[in-house]
Amino acid sequence: MLFSTTTRRRLSILATACLISTALPVGTALAQKTKTKPAPVAEAASPAVATSISVDIPTIEAVGSNVDDATLRAILSGALVENAGALAGLTASSITIPEITLDTTATIDGETSQTTVTFADIELTDIDNGVAASILLSGVSVDAGDDGVAEFGQLSAANFDIGGVLAVYGLVDSAQTELETIYTDFSFAGGTLEAPDVTCTLGGMSAAEFKARPLKHSLPEIMALAEAIEAQEDRAPSPEAVGAMMRVYADLFTAFETSPVEFEGFDCAGTDDEGQSVSFTVAGMATGGMRPGIYPSISMEGLDITVENDSTVQLGSLTIEEIDFSGPIAAVNAAPQALDDAWFAANARALVPAFGGFSVSDILIDVPNPDAEGERINASIGAFELALAAWRNGIATQVRTSLSNVVMDLPEDTADEQLRQLIDLGVTSIDAGFALDLAWSEAEDAIVINEVSMTGADLATVVLTGTIINATETLFSIDVDQALAAATALALRDLRLDVTDAGLTDIVLASVAAEQGSDPATLRPVFAGLAEGTVIGLLAGAAEAQKVGGAINDFVSGSARHLTIEMVAKDAAGLGLMDFMAAEDDPSLLIGKVNIDATAK
Repeated sequence: MLFSTTTRRRLSILATACLISTALPVGTALAQKTKTKPAPVAEAASPAVATSISVDIPTIEAVGSNVDDATLRAILSGALVENAGALAGLTASSITIPEITLDTTATIDGETSQTTVTFADIELTDIDNGVAASILLSGVSVDAGDDGVAEFGQLSAANFDIGGVLAVYGLVDSAQTELETIYTDFSFAGGTLEAPDVTCTLGGMSAAEFKARPLKHSLPEIMALAEAIEAQEDRAPSPEAVGAMMRVYADLFTAFETSPVEFEGFDCAGTDDEGQSVSFTVAGMATGGMRPGIYPSISMEGLDITVENDSTVQLGSLTIEEIDFSGPIAAVNAAPQALDDAWFAANARALVPAFGGFSVSDILIDVPNPDAEGERINASIGAFELALAAWRNGIATQVRTSLSNVVMDLPEDTADEQLRQLIDLGVTSIDAGFALDLAWSEAEDAIVINEVSMTGADLATVVLTGTIINATETLFSIDVDQALAAATALALRDLRLDVTDAGLTDIVLASVAAEQGSDPATLRPVFAGLAEGTVIGLLAGAAEAQKVGGAINDFVSGSARHLTIEMVAKDAAGLGLMDFMAAEDDPSLLIGKVNIDATAK
């Protein structure tokens, strides 16, 4: 826990103030000093919360405006819905507002807080029928008293379609059905945030274009639906309300499109609950373009979380791939009006979005060991990847995951049996990794095992590949019984094992030789002969027994560092579930059903 509860409360107050400020109408230039109170519904839902908001705009400079000052002031005083048509058709050479002050007083369970948000130098130029050639805000300041302050730099955009924004939320009529540009060339200069326990510097942000279309449900309809659901309090929402809200979400996911967004990152410094200095830094972030039904990818560079004289966690990069919601959206759009528990149970798999996976690289960890006082966990990871593709009925039919260069020092006094064995063999640190790569081939009705591997630097690498047949499309059926029946029909057609000795046998033999007072060179041929004899005995009756045994001998003796063992089912139907069940009691039953080959190099 990096920051205290008090700090988090202060930060939440500042965040709330910023959110309130962005809720002001686009024409914020023209409001007179007003005060609004919470609506009765809000008061009924949250009787312990009381809020008042006042907006003060000393002067407005409107040049060539076709909307009079009184109407503009009414809009900014809260009468946006009533005057949305006038705002959507606004035409003016320029509208300039030197300053807008927003004062918010909130009382929650008897505790009152006050926040002042000041907008400086708002300017809209060349406004034609609701479209401003440019919109500029020179800065925003937030003052929450003892809870903290914030300063945000210039925000600007071009071709800002005020009428388009109002149409998106159903506040004005529009014949638009396709995505159209709302604004271009968005730019944010960054800023700073200060609270008693934390200080942050925010980098700039930019985006080339934002498009949208009118929602199928107006903003008042969405708000009314949300209030109706909230009013049910502890009762579960009705199936009709759930269905309506699901369709709202489905519509939202297809109503917007953005170009990639670049964010220059942030740098925060503060103190934790124990008074230790903490820093939290992200060098940069970016999102891919949002498209209808597609949630964009997110990437981050240079994450560094450091607690002074205690711990450090660093990530070189993190990428979360895009998520495709088109499947769930189609399921919701095809659903009945009322969605009950039975519908969700029957369509659970159809509601799973297609997630592309994620990856991280250059991970560094230096933290105290929570299980051993005085010890530390020092480790680094080169990269981790999880890639998912070709989704079918909520299941990824192509899966690839890998972990590379996991470097960790082994604690000398560990009680872990496996780590203890490595330490006893003289291994003081490990550099390991693994990989899994599976893909379903619809054309061949097969699951191809491209790779299942384990790697230990200067130890060994083991790679397994193969093919599982009879993997029909039914394997991914939404019907659980059908999928289970298809799974029982799977069969193994071929399997290949590749083992590369990079020093592990040398370590093992050196340890054994030391225990027996011998030397590794003397023990190698002994162990090689034992391994060969064991394998030949196991494969008794198989034509390949001598060849396989000889390859094993070459590998263990050290004359070969790479061993390959291949197994192919003699029957084209492969080795099925019944074959493996029978082999549980007598593994030799499988010997006559496969062709085995081995080579050592």
